[in-house]
Amino acid sequence: MTGTSERPAPAAAGRSGRGAGGGPRPAARRVRRRDHTMPPWPFVVPALVVYGVVVLYPSLAGVLYAFTDWSGIGGFSFTGLGNFRILLDDERALASVGNTLLLTVAVVVVQNGVGLLLALGVHARIRSRAVLRLVFFAPAVVSPVMVATLWKYVYNPENGAGLNGLLGAVGLGALRRDWLGDPSLVLWSVAAMVVWQYAGYSMVVFLAGLQGVPVELHEAARIDGAGTWQRFRHVTWPLLAPALTINVMLSTIGGLKLFDQVYAATNGGPGTASETLSTVLYKQAFVYGKFGYSTAVALVLALFVAAVSLVQLRALRAREVTL
Repeated sequence: MTGTSERPAPAAAGRSGRGAGGGPRPAARRVRRRDHTMPPWPFVVPALVVYGVVVLYPSLAGVLYAFTDWSGIGGFSFTGLGNFRILLDDERALASVGNTLLLTVAVVVVQNGVGLLLALGVHARIRSRAVLRLVFFAPAVVSPVMVATLWKYVYNPENGAGLNGLLGAVGLGALRRDWLGDPSLVLWSVAAMVVWQYAGYSMVVFLAGLQGVPVELHEAARIDGAGTWQRFRHVTWPLLAPALTINVMLSTIGGLKLFDQVYAATNGGPGTASETLSTVLYKQAFVYGKFGYSTAVALVLALFVAAVSLVQLRALRAREVTL
């Protein structure tokens, strides 16, 4: 015996999994975790199947039927661009394009203008602003058919409690008209009911934009001597650009495919004075049984809405960047 203790062999130290300092080796610190991230296909596939059956298949079938003479029953034969040639020669359909554009312009301009004014009003610190927001937004959640039925009653020239009765009661009887029976007024009457229903929706979007404007900017502008109009023009309005983009896009798309209010209130009349592309394609399909021609009109409408929306979106986004 020499009196000295034996040192552990290096191999034993290596097998112990510890380093020279007695701590765990770096390799041992790494904990291998099983990657539980996996594509959620069991949840996605059913939704994709439903979407394909309900949306994609009818859309693709509609594109196919636009080039056929399908009547909705039985077989069909391909006609190539025949339906589109008929569309170019259809005076009723071409007149509906003009009506659709006029309605869209009126709805976009007036609805967003009224919505902005309402948003500025209820954004002010008044006690009843919560109630006013509810009242102004309430028509947006009502069925368009119910709104059209209500306004049809209001516009009825024989109704003493309607618009004509109100005009007569305030001494403006000379302004009484057949609002839905006059070809020169019917489009603007329909536009008024659409604006009444959806101005509150535009108000909510603008109100969200107003609440995102920093108060400090208004205070700084006020200190610099800016008046109310100057603060709105140079502070509020530029910062409302994203809200304006959303509202203009939604109102444009809604105006171009307007159907419910027109069909329920006027059925496209009197004559064809209030026909839109949506009412034309509906009648061609379900009244005259020309499903092939109807899908051709629907395809043209879809492409037109997409083109207008893309151009409009680029222009509005460019405005947001420049501001």
